Amino acid sequence: MSTLEAIILGIVQGLTEYLPVSSSGHLAMGSALLGIEAEDSLTFTVVVHIATVFSTLVILWKEVAWIFKGLFKWEMNDETRYVINILISMVPISIVGFFFKEQVEEVFSFGLLIVGCMLLLTAILLAFSYYYRPKEKSRIGKKDALIIGIAQAVALLPGLSRSGSTIATGLLLGNKKASLARFSFLMVIPPILGEALLDTIQIAQGGDYGGSIPAASLVAGFVAAFIAGAIACKWMINIVKKGKLVYFAIYCSVVGVATILFHLFS
Repeated sequence: MSTLEAIILGIVQGLTEYLPVSSSGHLAMGSALLGIEAEDSLTFTVVVHIATVFSTLVILWKEVAWIFKGLFKWEMNDETRYVINILISMVPISIVGFFFKEQVEEVFSFGLLIVGCMLLLTAILLAFSYYYRPKEKSRIGKKDALIIGIAQAVALLPGLSRSGSTIATGLLLGNKKASLARFSFLMVIPPILGEALLDTIQIAQGGDYGGSIPAASLVAGFVAAFIAGAIACKWMINIVKKGKLVYFAIYCSVVGVATILFHLFS
């Protein structure tokens, strides 16, 4: 992988991790269009995912500091309840990751067809959350955290946006826009780090994971994903506050149809 290719895929990963357009779907499309087999490299995948975690911590450092400051008071306060909700949201994706990983990976073998279909599903979900107006709740409860966590687990399917699914689900449940985006971005940190740890163990075992990538390409991919992720994270929080997710529904519809047509006629 060249440095330029790493930068391109790093930017795609960073932007689409937070924008409700599916990072896995766009990486698949980018690889297909550019003839890049970057997704076959486990090392590169780990690097760009960790970069997006760092970008989240930088943009949401106040929320992270608030959580840890309250958590270490060792009492049942708002911060502790917030952490409990994040842990609850992790349960569905943990179950899928441990017991159904092979089945999920098999879905990726369908290629761009499944990506296009899931992008259309993302568009429907975003549009529905835009027009539906439930009664707003004061805070995210345990039941809501579990349902949002289920949405995150389902979004493992290529082309189904994780941020789009979790934020749209939270909006349909009546959660406040401002707090929902932050919760959506913070709840993904433990699963990403957990997956990165498992992948790193696999790498250490010396298997064949896509060949050797130059260090310069890994660094370039990390920096590109970090910068793009920081920009997208901050931008997405403002978008959710303003309730403009319907524009991404239109985008996902267009790209979804284009992806399906590209698969059928290529």
